[in-house]
Amino acid sequence: MSQVIRTLAGVTLGFGLAAACGPAPAFPLYGYEADDVNCTDFVDNDADELIDCDDPDCIAYSTHCGEIIPAFDQNIPEDTVELCHDFVDNDINGQFDCGDPQCRDIPETCCILENTNEACSNGLDDDQNGFTDCADFGCRALFVDVCGLEICDDNFDNDEDGLLDCDDPDCEADTACGFMPSAEDTVPTCSDGIDNDGNGFTDCQDNACAMSMNQAVAELCANLPSEDNFEACSNGIDDDNNGFTDCDDFSCTMAMNQAIDQYCADQPGEGTFEECSNGVDDDDNGFTDCDDFSCQFDMPASPDEQMTKDYCAERGENTAEKCSNGIDDNNNGFIDCEDFSCAQADDPAVQAVCQESIGVTVEEVNEKCSDGEDNDGDGFIDCDDWDCSYNPVVTVCDGLLCD
Repeated sequence: MSQVIRTLAGVTLGFGLAAACGPAPAFPLYGYEADDVNCTDFVDNDADELIDCDDPDCIAYSTHCGEIIPAFDQNIPEDTVELCHDFVDNDINGQFDCGDPQCRDIPETCCILENTNEACSNGLDDDQNGFTDCADFGCRALFVDVCGLEICDDNFDNDEDGLLDCDDPDCEADTACGFMPSAEDTVPTCSDGIDNDGNGFTDCQDNACAMSMNQAVAELCANLPSEDNFEACSNGIDDDNNGFTDCDDFSCTMAMNQAIDQYCADQPGEGTFEECSNGVDDDDNGFTDCDDFSCQFDMPASPDEQMTKDYCAERGENTAEKCSNGIDDNNNGFIDCEDFSCAQADDPAVQAVCQESIGVTVEEVNEKCSDGEDNDGDGFIDCDDWDCSYNPVVTVCDGLLCD
């Protein structure tokens, strides 16, 4: 069957000038990964821990990371590991593979790099999209419970704001609530204040707009007000219209401007032992004391930093006793081994408690994760299933997924 390749951008950089400038280097130079050579060499050229087509730079600039268009449209659901990595827009919705929200909604596809408790609490922008940890849309994933974000189809008020599932505005762009994604690549869709493609980014915050090859869209995004100077970061206005205002905006906190840093440091926050134990939502972000990411993971260096973290750790659901007492110790809506902090614990004592609670031994779990069957009927078999690949007692899947 004949196929056509449609690339995201027909740009070739770097080595195309080698003949005019002298002999090409024997190996790609470290520092960039944005051309066909560096995007097919199995090397992390720009040292960002993303190799070749896993690197957003390659998706934007390499012709080898484009979409395959079959001679005949398939029009089938794009919802399996295989179909989410075949470079084909199987469901003909204008988005393919990890660009398709339906693929990103499935943890097993590994489309989102920031979607685990570890990745959402390490202080790093793992997927390099400008949003770190709980500020990243990916941290709304099913198995992330360090952010208190709303899961839109579990009949539970995850973020404890009194609004359940689709009644919560956080779920407006969730397919579980009837959201129908569409392309975000024109002047109207890049200026309507709506996340049209459901990828967590709106208008010019979306690379589809910000990196558009359409001159009108590019000019629109280039002329938008920025939020990276003292005036813009202290006026109480969301200048760049990205949903974050002043010190809540990544462009302010990462501006490397001393005046802005000092201003943000002086704002009311939740970063001391007193603020993390007073029962008040000091920074008015919807999370109080130890439920606030600032208290557990992102406290500024201070004499009581360790005391605060110890205080919060004591209130977690993270010991064999707390994972078997029938109490929701950390008040997150999940009790004992139904809580991710118990079910996915590294502590052998907690693992033993949770295995006993479901009447399955460690040996039986490993057997079910290597028998070639979809035992829980969720469409994923053995190590392709997160129940196996992200279960600390399962050894048969070590190093097989998302490495």
